[in-house]
Amino acid sequence: MKKDIEIPIAKNVHVAIVHEWNDEFLEKNWNAYIINDRDSKIEAVIAVSNGYEGDRKTSTMRHGLGDIPAKSFRKIEILQEDILAFNNEFFVTFFADDKLYEKRFLFEKYSISESNLGPIPVMELEGVLAQ
Repeated sequence: MKKDIEIPIAKNVHVAIVHEWNDEFLEKNWNAYIINDRDSKIEAVIAVSNGYEGDRKTSTMRHGLGDIPAKSFRKIEILQEDILAFNNEFFVTFFADDKLYEKRFLFEKYSISESNLGPIPVMELEGVLAQ
């Protein structure tokens, strides 16, 4: 029975944290984005985020992001400076190719920093990609 269950592997979908200027608050903020680097759209995207460090936890946030076209991205949420000291986890589910995909993305504590910035696919910006 178990051999008949197919668990598809989510490829070319990423979560990145980008440090960018916010005109509303007149400061730089860390923003989380989901990136669809696939050649087809992903549908009914849901991202669930939380942070944890030992017995301390943040609230669990759920984001319905809808459909994301191929080779594009969408903002998930802004991250407060205080939670950069936590492990930050994003659990993403979506439909593609008539299948349900899910993937867990993790930013280990203190990994979201200026010293860890690198190129981000599709966005053409620098940021931190999840492990």
